[in-house]
Amino acid sequence: MRRLVKWGVLILTLTANPAVDGNYTVDRLVFEDRAYILARSEAPGGRGINASSVLHSFGAPTAAIVPSGGKSGVKFEQLLAGCGFPVHVVRIKNDVRRNLTISDRSGLTIKLNELGPPMSKRELERLEAMVREKLKEASWLLLCGSLPPSVPPTFYSRLISLAREQGVKTLLDTDGDPLREGVEAHPTVVCPNQQEAERLLNRALITRMHFIEAVDRIRQMGPESVVLSLGSRGAIAARADLMVEVIPPRVEAVCPIGAGDALVAAFAWAMTQKSDFADAVRWGVAAGTASSRLPGVAFASLSETKEIYERVEIRRLA
Repeated sequence: MRRLVKWGVLILTLTANPAVDGNYTVDRLVFEDRAYILARSEAPGGRGINASSVLHSFGAPTAAIVPSGGKSGVKFEQLLAGCGFPVHVVRIKNDVRRNLTISDRSGLTIKLNELGPPMSKRELERLEAMVREKLKEASWLLLCGSLPPSVPPTFYSRLISLAREQGVKTLLDTDGDPLREGVEAHPTVVCPNQQEAERLLNRALITRMHFIEAVDRIRQMGPESVVLSLGSRGAIAARADLMVEVIPPRVEAVCPIGAGDALVAAFAWAMTQKSDFADAVRWGVAAGTASSRLPGVAFASLSETKEIYERVEIRRLA
């Protein structure tokens, strides 16, 4: 039986391939010359962890599910200790991956990710069982980021079907084969960026008309709605009866890494606040834009997001 006190509120995130993120800020990024490190930090990484961090800062009830193991897993959990929201850890044998992000003061960024640890069949079963249990108190399940190399690309599609059986809405934010398999499982919404959409459709997306056609094609593949994130150009989004272009104001972007995670989180938050679809996309674009103005991998607060939200434009498309 569901715990009705939280039903309709909790947003559950799954980060199947979390990381210890090393973040470096340098004076400049150049080839064949030295650069100087101005600041460095470590943080718990992964799209779902980032999304839960944004949701928590917005005041939304959220909980994260992660696998963790090895010495780097100990570090990962130490970094998570002060996050402020519940984190449900599934133990695995192998080390959590380590990622590296290097940004300079002009906003140029390089991101280097490890593939992630192999997971046994039994470990994967425990991860699925954890999701199944926590769905009992969730209204949304956000499936975020890559899958470790040994995990079948159908893993997210299985969880989408499981969530649907329990009346939980799903948001899919991934790439490659897990995205291709996942959209066919009919998630509530799928949120690719431009590069992920290009790989899904096996074509370059260059013009505005390309973006519009891509959103329509992806929606025909199975999801109820699509939000195509276009970075500084905002987003194009569609559901069965509506397509919109959401345009942010011009800002000075310092580091775009993580802006997509902020978009996903703010969209889900807005949907739980009873926003309509277009307005929820507007909140998402505002959060991504506001976060891109911050140095390093950082996320805008609700007040910073509201300031941008007021300047985001929505255009209805035919």
